[in-house]
Amino acid sequence: MAVLNINGKLVKIDAEPDMPLLWVLRCDLGMTGTKFGCGVGICGACTINLDDAACLACQTPMSSLHMQKKIVTIEGLQGREAQALKAAWLELDVVQCGYCQSAQLMAACALLKRKPDPTDAEIDQAMTPVVCRCGTYPRVRAAIHLAAGKKGR
Repeated sequence: MAVLNINGKLVKIDAEPDMPLLWVLRCDLGMTGTKFGCGVGICGACTINLDDAACLACQTPMSSLHMQKKIVTIEGLQGREAQALKAAWLELDVVQCGYCQSAQLMAACALLKRKPDPTDAEIDQAMTPVVCRCGTYPRVRAAIHLAAGKKGR
């Protein structure tokens, strides 16, 4: 039995040590905002924030987690960075098919917490792990720049 801090709430989980966090979130807790894409860590669709850093839930075994680790999923994404990003996403009409967008927002939020005014190169590096089949990368980059400017408001 593990106790995890997910979106600010302590949750008791009974899962095997090698079970990926992705399956606990989606199957055990019904938190389907974190998407399943490839299951092998190459698409980034399952990106969550673990202690404010972007992390792949499909590659995070339960054995590596404990209640001192702060897990945030798209369902619990909030704060100045998140509000600014969501507003920028809407203003610039970033979403196309939408499948990768929860992961894009999670990665972008982790970036803005670490780098409040990122360069194009820093954005590209932070966002590269999240594959967008629709190719919305230019809009994602523009929205991150816009959100960086709005965060202080």
